Amino acid sequence: MATTNDLKNGMVLNLDGQLWGVVWFQHHKPGKGGAVVRTKLKNVLSGKVVDKTFNADVKVDVATVDKREMTYLYNDGESFVFMDATTYDQLPISTETVGDAAHFMLENQTATVAVHEGVPLYVELPASVELTIEYTEPGLQGDRSTGGTKPARLETGYEIAVPLFITTGEKVKVDTRSGDYLGRV
Repeated sequence: MATTNDLKNGMVLNLDGQLWGVVWFQHHKPGKGGAVVRTKLKNVLSGKVVDKTFNADVKVDVATVDKREMTYLYNDGESFVFMDATTYDQLPISTETVGDAAHFMLENQTATVAVHEGVPLYVELPASVELTIEYTEPGLQGDRSTGGTKPARLETGYEIAVPLFITTGEKVKVDTRSGDYLGRV
């Protein structure tokens, strides 16, 4: 248990049986009345973001979420198998829990896995990853009036839009949050 005065970004709260991560908080003391703490909370499982206001010094239940660096080993068809680098324990994580991170994961890549009471909550990748272009059509000079893009398939099978000058076999940097092309490596 903690009070609302102890809130920090990244904390995970257990409110009404659901886990909520603190995205933003602000202590506010209006001219009249007691102090309040305004927060923006994100549901850990669904990703839904809500605004919630607490009175100052109210007790809130802080959930213990263990974030561990794990290595992605393989996909067995129904789940992704990760290994803890310190204990060598293997943890299967469902496709729904991995979510969009699956588009950017290669075998033997490290990722942060958040676990609460033995249940994996989500998989967090670095902000950007370097992947190889598996296939893209050749881009022709003069095909556009402004800077154009074309579809390209990454080595993970995911398709992104890249500039026309990118060719098959090149390594590119991709934003894992939006799937945008960031540049050549």
